[in-house]
Amino acid sequence: MKALKHILIIFILINVSCKETTSKTTVVSKTVLEIRNDIERVEPPNWWVSFKNQNVQLLVKHPNIGNAIPKISYRGVTIKDVHKADSPNYLFLDLEISETAKAGQFNIKFQYEDGSELIQTYELKSREKPAEDYVGFDSSDAIYLITPDRFANANPKNDEIEGLLQQGIDRTDNYARHGGDIQGITKHLDYIEDLGFTAVWPCPVLINDMPNGSYHGYAMTDFYKVDPRFGTLETYRELADNLRSRDMKLIMDQVANHCGLYHWWMEDLPFKDWVNYQELYEEHIDNWDWKVTKTSNHRRTTNQDPYASKSDHREMANGWFVSDMPDLNQRNPFMANYIIQNSIWWVETLGLGGIRQDTYPYSDKDFMSDWAGAIMTEYPNFSIVGEEWSYNPLLIGYWQEGHHNNDKYDSNLKSTMDFAMQKHIVDALNEYESWDQGLVKMYEGLANDFAYTSPKDIMAFLDNHDKSRVFTEFKGDITNTKMALSYLLMMPRIPQIYYGTEILMDDFDNPGDHGLIRTDFPGGWEGDTVNAFSGEGLTAAQKDMQVYLKQILNYRKNSKAIHNGKTMHFAPENGVYVLARILDNETIVHIINKNENPLELDLDRFEELGLDGKSLKNIISDEIIIWDTSIKIANKGSVILTTKSN
Repeated sequence: MKALKHILIIFILINVSCKETTSKTTVVSKTVLEIRNDIERVEPPNWWVSFKNQNVQLLVKHPNIGNAIPKISYRGVTIKDVHKADSPNYLFLDLEISETAKAGQFNIKFQYEDGSELIQTYELKSREKPAEDYVGFDSSDAIYLITPDRFANANPKNDEIEGLLQQGIDRTDNYARHGGDIQGITKHLDYIEDLGFTAVWPCPVLINDMPNGSYHGYAMTDFYKVDPRFGTLETYRELADNLRSRDMKLIMDQVANHCGLYHWWMEDLPFKDWVNYQELYEEHIDNWDWKVTKTSNHRRTTNQDPYASKSDHREMANGWFVSDMPDLNQRNPFMANYIIQNSIWWVETLGLGGIRQDTYPYSDKDFMSDWAGAIMTEYPNFSIVGEEWSYNPLLIGYWQEGHHNNDKYDSNLKSTMDFAMQKHIVDALNEYESWDQGLVKMYEGLANDFAYTSPKDIMAFLDNHDKSRVFTEFKGDITNTKMALSYLLMMPRIPQIYYGTEILMDDFDNPGDHGLIRTDFPGGWEGDTVNAFSGEGLTAAQKDMQVYLKQILNYRKNSKAIHNGKTMHFAPENGVYVLARILDNETIVHIINKNENPLELDLDRFEELGLDGKSLKNIISDEIIIWDTSIKIANKGSVILTTKSN
């Protein structure tokens, strides 16, 4: 793994408790005599013993704390350095937590020249499981992506929280809050598991105390606080624990590139370079809007372009994403440490099964290598996927760990998102068949895998919270939607499916509109006349799609050939495209047929699959066929055959 640079990589955690911590392997230091919380804010709010990296950096925020001298008297914990900020209301403490440090609570004393002092009780916790047991998602998983505000409202009592900037819920307004919450996801895990998914990725649930648009979660105003309208840290942990008990994984959506304009530190920034274009912001703070914001030019290719001007790259990386999302300056080493530690804090607190990192190419790319490297060093079996919204496979491949880039850059990132394949699949099934149109787009899209270091570790999808729903992209064609989904689940990829795809949710009324894409899932609110969880009120087509996806996902769950098998495909001919996955005695053959009329498929061309005379089962219909000279295909659509008998 690439050596980490630029930063002191560090970690910490929360929860101050009067109780003693017990562990089979750790001798506990006695409880402090007096629990004190004199300090306005210390982050990370707690930390753990026994990390590989023994350093952690505490951000301390309190009026005039910069003039205090901190002291710690706790065996195994040493203050290595104290850093003042540009603001007098911050201190940054570099702590070393030695191998001999035990879990327990201790007091940090902050002494002033006049003899007064402030005391903050801090806690080091025992780790709940070995680092190797934090296992991330991989090609054996299928991921269910959820917009929490729009999935299910299990606790109407948290719909409105006094004191927050945006009040009320309005389900008729696509950009208002609708009331979905973390408990709504937990309540319906039976449904998600029964469909065949093995991992859940909720869009961010950390607090967005913004005056509008707070429902989507991508403008955090506190990186250590769950939005109370979604729930609490305890309900978030309950979701993670429930998933683990089902041998499923929780993937956390994180944002290293930006925060929300109303983040608590925007009122008193610790350094003059804490956010990018900070001087411009402070100059126009009273009339800040999109007109004065220096926004990104979104030219993400400047990360790789050998001819890119410095000014273009600077404008891309440093510009704000939008006017209400300040761009974080990860070149500031204290900011860099803060983001890394925050990510590790959440991995350890929730026992995560992966991280999805938003707007990956917009952050400082050297920092992002350090960030991913720090996490993967601590958790060698973990997984991180980065969002690179590009239809260019060269850019997707660039960001994957181990890729042989000309600039020697190594991201330490296991997975990237396959926007290119998403477009290839949609084009392939929407276009008329010709030599250079139609299924050949899908075929050549998969052929681009030669450019990837590890194709099976790339996350593929058909739609998500930012893109038009796939049923809309296929103009309401159910057969094309089924073919796309079956192909997605057979490819050498990690598949992600957006909530509601299984019931043909759409955005026909205003294609591409974000608020409409994130429509309420029917049945998630009391009084809904349609309930997709129970099936009540669904159309026959919606029920059929649920069953179709359930059959494929549950087969896929136990198919080693799909998870890790050899891939072989045959160039499309006469509107038919054949893909096979092979491992040991298991072969899966996926046939996409775009012909409206029945056809007889000559099997001589597929001799190298070695299936002559073998029995294969259709995983949808359970029909058994003998692989001989030809097979009859009655309808347009997908046929999925397997040599497995059960």
